[in-house]
Amino acid sequence: MVEIKVLILAIDRDDDFGQKAGVEGPVVGRDACIDAALKLSLADPEDSDANVVYAAVKLYDELRESGEFEDVEVALITGHSKVGVKSDMELARQLELVLERFPADGVITVTDGAEDEQIFPIITSKVPIISSHRVVVKQSEGIETTYYIIYRYLREILSDPEVAKAVLGIPGMILLLYGIARLIGVWYPDSTKIVSAVITGTILLFIGGYFFTKGFRFNVRETLAKQFIFIVSVIAGMLIIGGGAINAYFRLEQYAKEIIGGWPGTPLLATLIYLNALGASLILGVSVMITGKVIQAYLKKDPHIWYHVSALLLMPAMWITLDLTTRYAMAILTISNIDVFAKLVLAVGDVVLAILIGLYMRGKVKGWERIEAGTGA
Repeated sequence: MVEIKVLILAIDRDDDFGQKAGVEGPVVGRDACIDAALKLSLADPEDSDANVVYAAVKLYDELRESGEFEDVEVALITGHSKVGVKSDMELARQLELVLERFPADGVITVTDGAEDEQIFPIITSKVPIISSHRVVVKQSEGIETTYYIIYRYLREILSDPEVAKAVLGIPGMILLLYGIARLIGVWYPDSTKIVSAVITGTILLFIGGYFFTKGFRFNVRETLAKQFIFIVSVIAGMLIIGGGAINAYFRLEQYAKEIIGGWPGTPLLATLIYLNALGASLILGVSVMITGKVIQAYLKKDPHIWYHVSALLLMPAMWITLDLTTRYAMAILTISNIDVFAKLVLAVGDVVLAILIGLYMRGKVKGWERIEAGTGA
């Protein structure tokens, strides 16, 4: 016999026991657990959580009969219908109550799927998990027909708005757009290729945007509300950069004549001239973006404003560096040139100035941390 106390723990993360049968967790003891499982079975015979408790009680009886451990107890903990942080906090609270009544040295968990197993780190932070049992309910082939399975899962999908958007919303949008494209193709046969390309691009744009926002947990409404000034500055900065890039492309020959006195003979030389011509628009666009960040930080009393101001002050040095490196790569100037030396000194002075102003501002805005936290005046 192993001289340890073992707790057999049934887990109901989404609180089906409370929502359907009115059972409040935690439930400790064999008789109490059977009573809770019976109530849920009567309330919803299809719910597998009742079978989890029955399985836990069965395992409890087997271990008690074998005498393998010093003492054994069985318990049920229930979470919350809003699965996530709230349910996990409730499960942790109930587990502490169970451990106060039965100070176990180890736990054997009993669950019906991977969702309940996500709280294992919470359990192991309080008591070691000795073993884990997953209950798989056998279904009658005569009852569990294909139609019933499809109907049940469609009902679950439709009850969850987020899942419904992905499973039904995206395919619905694709079918809708393709339907419109087909109708336009019938009315205007000559525009079939153009309409097809537009529809395909729109579909890819929507699907890509949806996956991007979900993958990076990017909430458009929340971001617009909190980062509106910065978003506007980013759009303005990108327009400046885009406009500068187009302008530099169309005036490449003129820039080449000004810099090297003729048309570039190689693609590499043309690329260097293009980068040099794009430098002003690129630095100006980035500066507009950073300016938006500075304005937003000031309005919100963000103590990190000094960092953004330093970055803005470094833009002239970045401009000089881009201009000198592209010209040096084109072999039209040397480092020993007095103009090059003067520009390098100017760039270094700009970097030093940005650092000094940043350090000064960091000391001045320390009090903003208390304002941001809501503890200051």
